[in-house]
Parts: sequence; C-alpha cells; structure tokens
Amino acid sequence: MPTSVFLPRTSATVSSSTPQPSAKAQLPEWPRPSRGAAFSYPGPRALRNRDNGVVTFRLDTIGRGLVFADSIEDFAAQLTKQGDGGAVVVQAPPGTGKTTLVPPLLVNLLEQRHPGQPRVLVTQPRRVAARSAARRLASLDGTRLGDRVGYTVRGENKASAQTVVEFVTPGILLRRLLNDPGLEGVHAVIIDEVHERGLESDLLVGMLAEVRELRGDLTLVAMSATLDAQRFAALLGHTDDGGPAPVVDCPSALHPLDVRWQPAREQRLDDRGVSRSFLDHVARTAAAAHETASAANPDVDALVFLPGVREVSDVASRLRAVVPGNVEVLELHGQVGPAAQDRAVSGREPGGAPRIIVSTSLAESSLTVPGVRLVIDSGLSREPRRDAARGMSGLVTVSCSQASAAQRAGRAARQGPGVVVRCYDQRSLAAAPAHQTPEILATDLTGAALVLACWGAPGGRGLGLPDAPPAGAMTDAMEVLRELGAVADDGSATALGKVLARVPADPRLARALLDGSAAVGRRAAAETVALVAGDQRAPGADITKLLAILRSGTDPAARRFAEDVKRMDSIARQEAAAVVPLGEGHRITAGEAPGYVVALAFPDRIAKRVPGDGPASYLLTSGTRAGLPAGSPLSGHEWLAVAEVSRAQGRDTAGTGAVIRAAAPLAAELAEAAAPHLLTGQVNATFDNGRVTARQERRLGAIVLSSTPVRAGIGSARQAVADALAKNGLSMLSWSPTADALRRRMALLHRELGDPWPDVTDAGLLARLEEWFAPELEAMATGSAASAISLAEPLHRLLPWPEAGRLEALAPERLEVPSGSLVRIDYPDVDDDGGRPVVAVKLQECFGWDSTPRLVDGRVPVLFHLLSPAGRPLAVTDDLTSFWSGPYSQVRAEMRGRYPKHPWPEDPWTAPATARTKNRM
Repeated sequence: MPTSVFLPRTSATVSSSTPQPSAKAQLPEWPRPSRGAAFSYPGPRALRNRDNGVVTFRLDTIGRGLVFADSIEDFAAQLTKQGDGGAVVVQAPPGTGKTTLVPPLLVNLLEQRHPGQPRVLVTQPRRVAARSAARRLASLDGTRLGDRVGYTVRGENKASAQTVVEFVTPGILLRRLLNDPGLEGVHAVIIDEVHERGLESDLLVGMLAEVRELRGDLTLVAMSATLDAQRFAALLGHTDDGGPAPVVDCPSALHPLDVRWQPAREQRLDDRGVSRSFLDHVARTAAAAHETASAANPDVDALVFLPGVREVSDVASRLRAVVPGNVEVLELHGQVGPAAQDRAVSGREPGGAPRIIVSTSLAESSLTVPGVRLVIDSGLSREPRRDAARGMSGLVTVSCSQASAAQRAGRAARQGPGVVVRCYDQRSLAAAPAHQTPEILATDLTGAALVLACWGAPGGRGLGLPDAPPAGAMTDAMEVLRELGAVADDGSATALGKVLARVPADPRLARALLDGSAAVGRRAAAETVALVAGDQRAPGADITKLLAILRSGTDPAARRFAEDVKRMDSIARQEAAAVVPLGEGHRITAGEAPGYVVALAFPDRIAKRVPGDGPASYLLTSGTRAGLPAGSPLSGHEWLAVAEVSRAQGRDTAGTGAVIRAAAPLAAELAEAAAPHLLTGQVNATFDNGRVTARQERRLGAIVLSSTPVRAGIGSARQAVADALAKNGLSMLSWSPTADALRRRMALLHRELGDPWPDVTDAGLLARLEEWFAPELEAMATGSAASAISLAEPLHRLLPWPEAGRLEALAPERLEVPSGSLVRIDYPDVDDDGGRPVVAVKLQECFGWDSTPRLVDGRVPVLFHLLSPAGRPLAVTDDLTSFWSGPYSQVRAEMRGRYPKHPWPEDPWTAPATARTKNRM
C-alpha cells in the first residue's frame, strides 16, 4: 500500500557547534587585512532590488518561488555579524534553491566591501551539475552564459574577465589552489554538496579553512543537503575566537510525496552483479508507473536511478522497446557527451514529448531535473572500495544508503507533489547504512597524497579534514609517490612532484606521460593518458579499441577526448625536461604505444597469461591473479598492460576474484623495459619429498620469465630445508620415543621454571634452528633422509648449563615406586599448557605410599593412573592419601573377587607393595 509522506517545513534557524583547531598551511605571508567595523547590512529591500545602484543581482527575480528566499536575511545577517570575511554553513534539503540563490546573494553582500567586481567560486561535484547550475543562474539573471555567470570544468570553459560567479568542479579548484595558494582575486568560495563526502571536496574543506586563516577577507560557505552540517561548521570556524561557523537552516519544500514499495521476487544481485531479472523488473515498473502518472498528468517526467552505466544502458534499451513512441527515453551518466547530459537535465520544451530519464547517482542531489514528479529507485549504488590485500581499488555495487534513498525520493517532490516507487522492500532500506561511506575512507589515495604533499601537509598531518585518511591507505600512497620521485623521504613534494600535480590525472599516469613522450611521442602518450584518466568504459576492457573509437570522432565523448589530449600534449611539451625518460633505446610501434605507456604508469599491473584451457586468466607482477571479461578481444594476448583491475563481484569467469576492466596488449620486451626495477634473477631451492632441488629463475615481479634446473649450493639448500620446516612444521622430522620424551621433559621445565630452560615448541625450536640443528640441517641439505636423523642429540644442545645437571632430579625419566619398580613417567604434550606428568602403575605396587611424589622441586604433583592386575585403569588421583582413606575400599570390594590371586589388603598403609601374586610373594 502506498504511504503518504510530507517533506517537513522547518523554520530557519542559526546554530553552532564545538570548535576544532586547524593548522596553518605553508603558504606565503601577506599583510592581514584590517577587519575594522562590520560592513553595514543593507536590509531586505536593498538585497532584493537593484534600485540603489549597489546590488549586482536581482534576487527578487532569481529567487521567485524558491524556498531558500525565506532564509537569505538570516544568511546575510550571519555574514554581516562576522565582518570582513566570514564562514557560514548552509543546511538545506535538495530543491530549496540554495545553489541558485546563495552565489548571487553573496556577490551582493561582497560588493559593499569590494566595489566593482567581487568574484565568487562555487564548486559542484559533477561537470553536468556545474554546467546546469551556471546555465540556470545566467538565464534567471537575463545575461549570456560566460559573462557575469560562467563555469569551468575539465576540457570546457565558459567564463571571462567579467564573470563574478564561476561554477567549477572540485578538481579544478584544487589545482588553482596549488598554483595560487592565496586565491588572489577571489573573494568567496562556496563548496556545494559537501554531504556527498567526495574526496576532492573533503580536501578543499581543509585547505580553504587554512587559506582563510591567512586571508581574513576570504568568505567561505559550505552547503549540505543533510544533517551533518555541524561537522563542517567546526572545521570552517571563526578565525578570531576559534568558535564554529554559524549554521543557517532552510525549510524544505512542502510537497507531498507518495512512497510505494514494489520489490522484485528475485534478488537484486546475483553471481554476475546486478541480475538481469531485476533490471527487467525495474524497466517494467518504470514503464507502468510512468504510464499511470502520465494518464493523470501529461506533464510528468520520470527519473530512474540505477547503480552504473551498464545498468542504465540496459534499462534504457528495455524501456525504448516497451514505452509508447511519443515517450523519450534519455540516459544520464558520465560517459554520455556534455550535450546529451545537458539535454537530460534541461526541462521539457513546451509541447515536448514525455520523458523517462535513466540515470546513475549523478542526478541524486547536485542538480534539479525540471518536470520530474516520478522517481523509480533500484536502491543500488556503486561506491569506491579499496582492496588492500590485492593492492587495487574499484567500484562495487552495494545497497544505497538511507540518506541517498531519501534524496532520490526527494527528486519527485521538488517542484510539486510526487511519487517514488522503490523496487525493494522496507526491510532492505532499514538494513542499509545511514550514510554513504566517505570516499577518503574507501579509495586509493595516491592523488590526494600528492595534493597534500604539495600543500605542505604530507599525509594530511595538521590539516582539518572531515575524516582523517586511513593510515594504511595513506602509507601505501606515499610509498607509490616515493617510487615515482614525487615526494622526498620526509613526505614533502619534490620539484617533479609539483610538476605531476599539475597534470589532471593520477600521479602514476602523469609520470607515464612525461616518461613515455620521449619513447612513443608526445601525441601517443597524451592520447593514452587522456583515455585512461577519462571516464569512458573500454569495450571488452580493450583500451586500443576505445582509442580507435575516440579517434574516429563518432563517439559523443570524442570532442572532450580531443581537448584532453591537446591539454596533455601541451603539458608534456612544457615539462619535457622534468624527468629522464625510461624508454630510450626501444623501438615502439604505434600499436604498441598504449600498452607501453600504461605499463610505465602501472608496472605492478603488467600481466602475463596463465597457461590453461579455461577462460583467460592473468598473473600480475604484484602477485594478483585477474581474469578478462567474457568475450574480450584481449584474451589471445600473452602480455597485457592493465590500467584498471577491481574485485570481480562474481562476474569473474576465470575464477580469480578480480577482473580486468581496462588493458592494452604489451610485447614481452616492452614489459621488461617498462619495469626494469621489478626484474630479478636468483636460484630458488626447494625441499620436497626428502630431497633438495633448485632452479635458476628470472622474474618480473611475481611473473616467472624463465626457469632452468641447476645444482643447489649448500647455502641455498640449507635455506630450502629450513623454509620447508618452517612451512610444514617439525612433524617432517622423525621423532623417536627417546627424543620425544626428552622434548616433553624440557617443555615441562620451561613451563614451570622459564629461562634458562628453552622453549621447545615448534615455534621456539624453529626460531633457534641454526643453534641446535645446524649439523643435521646440513646433512639433510646434502641428501640425508629425514628419517635417518636422530633428534635426541640435537635437543641436548639446547640444555642450559650448568642447570642441565639437574635434569634428572627435576624431571626424571622414570619414577621408583614402593614395589621397587622404575616406572616411566609420561610427560604432557609440548603444547599442553596445563598437562600433568602421568605414572601408570599397578595399584598393588603403591601400597604403603602415604604421599604423592612431586616433580620440578615440588611444584608439580604426579597424576597416578592406578591399574588392575590386568593393566586396566581403576582410579586416577594425584592424592594417594585421600585415595587409600576412601575410594580404595570400594575398589577392593569390586576387585578381590575378580582377581583373587592378587593381594587386596584391608589396610593398604602397612601392606607390602608388590608386583607379584600372593603365591609368588
């Protein structure tokens, strides 16, 4: 049954949180501007009208119908109260208009302090959102895009000297900060959608807070759609008193939202990822829901959320096959071209066809799609995860967080009453995490580590970040940067590191761009780096095939690719002298160039095919095994340079647990040329089936290039035996009863007395193998059988002197009983921490024994197993006195008739101990 839910309207409030200190970055000093008296607040009339000649934007026009218009006075008052410069956190649900209203409002306020042309930068987590927000604000302002309002994203710039509000992606602003740490000419920065916890946005929060400490006139605003604003308020706090920044709340739009649950019968995920049957369910649900909604309101558009590009394309194809011909099905994700993205997020033209927009999480929170009153949610998302064991990172499909589910649903009610159909059940939503995992906690940190090193905060030390980077991931990232020559031993950025930071790509790709240009040419290197750094998926994981598609110009992304290549080529030309190229002396054809450049970037991912008849499986130089996707054209190649590898999530046909997402063919000699530091040659000796064998091996990392039988040297043979013992344990050796008994006695003494009595467990003996077993080790290395080795003598080498002289007194091999017999003592197992020494003896041999003997200077009582004349156990005791006084009488009554020839005296205290029958006595 559908549930009627209303998005709440709350009054605008201002709050603060606990302050958090922030260390200053190593930035150039400049005179701190005098704050003086606070600038005068012009009041709501001046803010909303241009009549006074001061205000830049007409907020009454721009803010018409936007909920955030009710909060602009609170926002302005908070900045006014702080004087020159300031920080505010805006907490406003999606659809309230904060992205549209806050930037022009901030310009209006800043113009009073900076008459003429204040400049405001606004970050958007996605390129399509930056373009859309800029286009919308320019339209509402009645000006041409690129004049007063513009944007800059990778490969595209629509801004000019007259631009006062510029929308940028976080990556663009990070590189501007590294080039100009003071952000000269910028008066305010707005970080939008901080709740998404993207890695670059998190870095900006920490870095901009430090810039503000040095520049008292810089205004900072963080905007969040969720209730996590207090964390950012503490990070952006006041520079004067150390308190948190104020938080301006905004009410949400009061539009009803019908929540409907329509779970599939089948599981959403199977052994191949998102199941085909579930995608079919999503498509059927979307088609039926849109048909029903359109019948009631022809102006309704639908938005379908799916986790990734493959699923979006699949469902879009299914929808086109079933919806009426007048319904337009559009795809929205990072791999469609800018024009297609902009068309999807733009409103339907008057009289235009109804639309179903099938999208990844790209449309979740950072932009409003006009006309959407219906949302169909798969409840799945694709999030980054780092596999530390395999040294790889990638995207995995998981249930979306509860916060993401709420934001997706809110898409339908931004502009009026809406409906969300969830293709999963309420139990799945309740079991989902509250928030998405912050990217800094789950992804590869190599690029972030380089940014932090260039900023003067290696590893993030001293920087106020929303979450500290994981120590293990940061250590791995810094090690990669050291191998690249990007950071010094102390973690600070080198000159080369600063060059690599200017390349809009992973530092490993940036180094490959510079190294590879001399070997394959700047153009070829730039093409490969631009392709791998982009977000296009290689068909069948084949980079060369994708490269041919993009070169042809037929793909929608070809234009952006060409611009990226031009930029990479320019960087390579400018920085040609930054490094000594690694590829000199090797003839590389145009077809080999992509593989060689990828191998330079990721030498740990050079891969060689593993022989076998099954699906293509490859061994990487890192030691990881990975398979190609089914039907990949690369499966016939012996060597590959792998650009991307991730956990398989069940779709790994080779059964390796990892799947290759992007790779290029590579010649064997180029594999060695690209990774000379991974080349090793050594003799590997092994001990198996009682003999030592050796092979001369040449390796590229974990990949064996050649292996030839050779005679093992005595040193390597000894080591092979030692390694085999360490791997398989001392059970490989033949423990005689004498050696085993001695070892048990020594173990008891070590347990009770400690040093100097040695530890004779497997671990203890293996740790001192050379000390007690050296002659025998050499004998086995030269061919002696393990069964021929006596271990009693080697164990005696570990006995401490002079304490060894008391071995028999402390832990005797045998115990003399009252009958005169010497009975063997059975000592506990070496690994038994609580075991007792046991003496199994006939009951009659202990008559007259009124106290239990104790070993190890009286510390350990002997446990007696008292036996019948036939050797069967009658009683177990470590207290003979109590036994004779009590249980003996019952034993006597039961046994005297069974064994009449043996003595069963009424008084065991005075009876002679004997091992004989009564007649023989």
